Amino acid sequence: MLRRLSQVAARRLALMALSLTAVSIITFAAINVLPGDVALMILGQQASEERLMFVREQLGLNRPLWVRYLDWAGSMLTGDLGASYYYTESVQALITQRLPKTAFLAFSAIAIAVSLSIPLGILAALHENERIDLFASLTAFAGLSLPNFFWGMVLILVFAQYLDIFPPSGYTSPLVDPIGAVASVVLPASALAFGLMAHIMRMTRSSLLEELRAGYVQLGRMKGMSERAIVFRHALRNAFLPVLTVIGFQLAYLFGGVVIIEEVFSYPGLGRLLFNAVLQRDVPVLQTVVLIFAAITMLSNLTVDL
Repeated sequence: MLRRLSQVAARRLALMALSLTAVSIITFAAINVLPGDVALMILGQQASEERLMFVREQLGLNRPLWVRYLDWAGSMLTGDLGASYYYTESVQALITQRLPKTAFLAFSAIAIAVSLSIPLGILAALHENERIDLFASLTAFAGLSLPNFFWGMVLILVFAQYLDIFPPSGYTSPLVDPIGAVASVVLPASALAFGLMAHIMRMTRSSLLEELRAGYVQLGRMKGMSERAIVFRHALRNAFLPVLTVIGFQLAYLFGGVVIIEEVFSYPGLGRLLFNAVLQRDVPVLQTVVLIFAAITMLSNLTVDL
């Protein structure tokens, strides 16, 4: 069994390496064919042609595209992520500062989504076609239909502007102020969790309903087992396997939504860094963040499959 798992993992890791290479090539080409001059963005419209030429020479912007990509890829393989065109720091320093913040936001969103959607899905399955089932279905429909930035703006208006319970933006480290950290992450994490909740709740409901109609459940009832034991000791354990798969696959959705949510809440994480890198044509930062998001998504899918 372990040998089989190791073979599957090795094959998938090789495919991941090829996929990440393809992602890096596509991203590098796409950002470099966009209109605009990186040197002009850095120095401003009033810069002289001599200064522009000097910056292009320093950044290697006057070399062929394929040469620049090979230089970047070679440096990255040796652990040198390069320097940001826009910020005054290295890419590695920027990633080190912002990755823990995005990880805190992502895990908070997953925790909120799982803690609310699974109980709601169980209740909907146990009360099929009743009011709680209708409420769960409407909640899932709203979560799937409306984008997470809409929920972000609603949460800011209600809980930050009107009720003044949570801050509308910013980040507080849990190592410095745990209570302040929770307060700063509640709104952006909840906005991200809405979409996740819809998928997880629907899968929990449908999977549990399928198990409750299985023959072993009917047999347990005939033997006089309590409904609680049937549901929680047997049916729910079997129903949770596809739910776990959905939770793993939702990480792709999560890191896609974190870019906009961090911008909406002025949250200083990797998503906002990526957003600004696109606007500023900051190729080293953009390349690295995209690869990190892609690698996290692929690794989460691999873990779920294994």
